[in-house]
Amino acid sequence: MSGGDSLQVASGLERPGVLDAFAHDARTDRVVLAMFERRPWNGRAEQGLQLQEKLNAYASFVLDGEMREQFPQLAGKRVCIQLRTVHEPDERTLAFLETARQQLDFQEIALEIIQIGADEEPPNVCGSPDCGCRN
Repeated sequence: MSGGDSLQVASGLERPGVLDAFAHDARTDRVVLAMFERRPWNGRAEQGLQLQEKLNAYASFVLDGEMREQFPQLAGKRVCIQLRTVHEPDERTLAFLETARQQLDFQEIALEIIQIGADEEPPNVCGSPDCGCRN
């Protein structure tokens, strides 16, 4: 899509305070927090800082008890943070993500990188009928 820089960004790494997608995966009985990145990874410091801020916000949502307060029915569930990205991250970003994965492992939070199609959009709701979230 041309002119993407001029569009209002509703979610993604550019919005660290926004939870892009949230779901309870009944198959694995884990909570999935997903962040989306559609831009190519080119090692820019700005993009790396945005990733770090978003990842910190997601981890804080879990570790500081906000998730438990808002969704008590999910307390005690395993948590996975997913980076859903159109483009494969560059080497610098992959190194950062590996360090972050190791640190999150200490908190029993998984970190996954999933390559997606360019047309995949975050859902408007979590998609789980039992989590209690709304539009």
